[in-house]
Amino acid sequence: MKASRFGRHAAIAVIAAGALALTACGSDNATGTTPGGEQNAGGSQVTGTLTGIGASSTGAAMDAWKAGFASANQGATVQYSPDGSGAGRKALIDGSAQFAGSDAYLKDDELEASKAVCGPDGAINIPVYISPIAVAFNLPGIEELKLDAATVAKIFRGGIATWNDPAIAALNEGVTLPDLKVTPVNRSDDSGTTTNFTEYLSAAAPEVWTDKASGVWPATLQGENAKGTSGVVKTVTDTPGAVTYADDSAVGGSLGTASIKVGEEFVEISAEAAAKAVEAGSPVEGRSANDVAIKLDRKTTESGAYPVVLVSYHVVCSAYDSQETVDLVKAFENYVVSEEGQQTAADSAKSAPLSSALAEKATAAIESIKVKS
Repeated sequence: MKASRFGRHAAIAVIAAGALALTACGSDNATGTTPGGEQNAGGSQVTGTLTGIGASSTGAAMDAWKAGFASANQGATVQYSPDGSGAGRKALIDGSAQFAGSDAYLKDDELEASKAVCGPDGAINIPVYISPIAVAFNLPGIEELKLDAATVAKIFRGGIATWNDPAIAALNEGVTLPDLKVTPVNRSDDSGTTTNFTEYLSAAAPEVWTDKASGVWPATLQGENAKGTSGVVKTVTDTPGAVTYADDSAVGGSLGTASIKVGEEFVEISAEAAAKAVEAGSPVEGRSANDVAIKLDRKTTESGAYPVVLVSYHVVCSAYDSQETVDLVKAFENYVVSEEGQQTAADSAKSAPLSSALAEKATAAIESIKVKS
């Protein structure tokens, strides 16, 4: 068994784009709050408005975090627009948001660009949410299928025309598959979910998925598309024979999901299985000590691990212009990665709470945020 460098997971575990002026007041060292309304470690609750843009996959978790944080800080508001991971990273870099929600960590060129707004150390990636990506389909009467990476890749590349194709049938002995057209549905926006999904396909089925991993779906591939997590799920729900990839928290009970072949077994989708896959990850090389970006092992053969997984980050500046902004960012992010915040997300979004070791790394990263010198 491969040891994780992030520790063992104890698994149960709109926007006003120009709203940049923060009217926050608090301690000089706001270290977070609890959902019960307790004061932060500095002795006072923070107030003000925090603006974020980013991933739609974490919508349920963000709603829960915003409510929990507001209940503990009566004068504080978090505004978040789920415009997609790419839009979120762009907004942080151009200064129109104080944090980005992203299902993909900053690329090297984005990190370099962030230094203009965030100071010489740039932005940092803080993991806040772990969730499996479902391969979700609309096949009346069928709730689950077994698929391997190559077959999933063929489905989304248009190489499988009908659901009773021999490649699918061979993996699902005893299942009566319909002679129904396969309609793959992809994200139309720059999406961290797409990044994670195509990372899995390019790593686990490189002989079929010949495109590079990207947040933008390959333009050469045919199929339907829709904006945001809710958009692709609705399209599939309304279209018999359709299939998509989406955060599991957004997949309703009317859609079936695939178990994915890992090694010699098929692993059902679950938060626990997603967390186990993250355990096999390692820190991204070349990043600062306070950057907690994780490189996932998409080809893991770890028993019970579900490798089609995303780690969603809050991308924040390593330094802000004022102490008030620093206090507000620290308070919100400390709540998000706290045991209470993680459990709130798990209850709302079926996500896997951060392991204790990963939460410690995230907390240390948050505490490193400072005022620009």
